[in-house]
Amino acid sequence: MKGLVIALLFLTRLPMPRVQVSDAEFAASMRWFPAVGLILGALIAGGTWAGAQLDPWVGALAGVALWVGLTGALHLDGLGDVADACGAAHKHRERVLEVLADPHLGSFGAVAIGLQLLAKLILLHALVEAGGFVALLLLPFAARIGPLVWTCWLPDLHAGLASRFRNMVRPADLAIWAIALVAGAWFAPALLATPLLLLGWGFWLRAKLGGISGDGHGAGIEVTETGLLLATLIVARLA
Repeated sequence: MKGLVIALLFLTRLPMPRVQVSDAEFAASMRWFPAVGLILGALIAGGTWAGAQLDPWVGALAGVALWVGLTGALHLDGLGDVADACGAAHKHRERVLEVLADPHLGSFGAVAIGLQLLAKLILLHALVEAGGFVALLLLPFAARIGPLVWTCWLPDLHAGLASRFRNMVRPADLAIWAIALVAGAWFAPALLATPLLLLGWGFWLRAKLGGISGDGHGAGIEVTETGLLLATLIVARLA
């Protein structure tokens, strides 16, 4: 369970006991990312449901606030950095890497983050009205399968955080979480869209930037979560 604690310390702002972590243990904690998603999903769904008892928009706002607060906007930061890098992708590779490494937020990043928050707010409101709280519980779990897939598939964009996870994901890890995803789809059929979203992000990222980085993982989680929110709403409307 130490791996889960390490993953929670890295991916969330939840109060956790401090532990001594080696580089190998930190890298191996990636195997627990989907489990962290389940914990986040339970908290986000619970907060959204509680807020929705007052008004659907209050529930949606509570859900977005929890999504940002519990993760410390970690993945939104990645989304902003990738958006800024894409704005420089028509230039040479070195410039793209410079933009990714720049801690300052540019106009592309600011717009991307703003649109992402707005999209989640609107989709959450619609999901609250459709009563999709079970699906909301599972969406963060499904999105966090992405880093396991992308780190096995995509080349490293540079020697950074993402490269430390290289070779730490085993076939058994992918199989376990794939089975869990299929099981979850029994309760939330929209989760079946997860493989398409993960593949789509991977192909797009490789074509646009040439590989994966820590920012690419974070941005991919955000994009996948929003895509799954939309898929869940579509399924609810068709049911």
